[in-house]
Amino acid sequence: MTTRILSAIGLALLGSVSLGAEILPAWSQFRGADGTGISRTGSPPIRWSATENIRWQQAVPGHGWSSPVVRDQRIFLTSAILDDRERPISLRVLCYQVDSGKQLWAKDVISLEGNSYKHAKNSYASPTPIVAENRVYAHFGHFGTVCLDYQGKILWEQNSLGYEPVHGNGSSPILVDDKLIYSADGQEDPSLYALNRDTGELVWQQIRRTDATRKFSFSTPSVFSVDGQTQIVSPASGAVFAYAPEDGREIWRVDYGQGYSVVPRPLYAHGHFFVATGFQRPSLLAIRSGGQGNITETHVTWKSTRGVPLTPTMLVFGEELYYVSDGGLVSCVDAKTGRRHWQERVRGNVSSSPIIAAECIYVATEEGRMAVLRTGKVFETLAINEFGERIFATPAVTGDALIVRTESRLYCISEQ
Repeated sequence: MTTRILSAIGLALLGSVSLGAEILPAWSQFRGADGTGISRTGSPPIRWSATENIRWQQAVPGHGWSSPVVRDQRIFLTSAILDDRERPISLRVLCYQVDSGKQLWAKDVISLEGNSYKHAKNSYASPTPIVAENRVYAHFGHFGTVCLDYQGKILWEQNSLGYEPVHGNGSSPILVDDKLIYSADGQEDPSLYALNRDTGELVWQQIRRTDATRKFSFSTPSVFSVDGQTQIVSPASGAVFAYAPEDGREIWRVDYGQGYSVVPRPLYAHGHFFVATGFQRPSLLAIRSGGQGNITETHVTWKSTRGVPLTPTMLVFGEELYYVSDGGLVSCVDAKTGRRHWQERVRGNVSSSPIIAAECIYVATEEGRMAVLRTGKVFETLAINEFGERIFATPAVTGDALIVRTESRLYCISEQ
């Protein structure tokens, strides 16, 4: 894999974590240190049970669908603490020890009045935190953003940039140079925000202008180095945009009509950006790099409409592009041409994004099942594992361990 496939954020944030004696890269943001969903060194188990390959498990207080992140022997999560009527009281950041699962601290960072609306499928703590240089950045959409140190001390908070959400929050933040960047695609004035990572102050805001009637979306931005230029690629309702990180200037855009509630994070590989376009009828677009301005008619190399995800993010591994529909239809296609190699179904619905480790694809279902598939042009199921409760969070890999968040618990899956 060439360095162009690696996002600039991955190169900036590669850290280390110890599981036992070995030092290996961190999983420091949504879908790993480079945002691709691929562990390039880890080899976690493909099978486990109540008595096999579960190193530890730990109850997680509250409720949230944010994914675990790992760095410097610590696991970080966010959660919403609810009252007896399932209304949020506070938003919390939690820290656990990797080796033992021991909770090191829990910090309530935002207090709520319990009257905020969200979609029944969503949570009040869905965005995944990001960790870098002994700092934890926890984002809660329209509720606000906080920065903490490794001991749980709040260093800054930003709660003056609220917006009117639809169905709650979902987009995770990214770090680009000295900026923390996130999407805030509410029904009115959907925007991309850049904050100063050291102070939380607003650096720039870019309002996204499209023809989409429904303005709300939830996609996490990605940052890529393309031909020596750093680009923030961020899908919104009606279009995907690329921005210059220093000032938010628009570099290019591709329009896709009325697509809205876009969730999957964009990818870049083989000279193409891969973007899913959201509801009602999702398309998967392969957009050739190198464009300027509106490149809708000139740079879309291929597109597909069969089995395209509304929620899970895709994977590129070698020459193949893998993606999973919300209904559990898994596809493997040639990334350069879109030609299908196989398309098979796993049992259950999928909101968690699949990941790859040791040439295996891990697919978690909403029903609490995790299928392990072999990568390659021939479909093969290696294992089906049961957790017994719902999974919406995306797993993390640290060393040869898999960190999985279910509805109420956190698991470390590794050989004993």
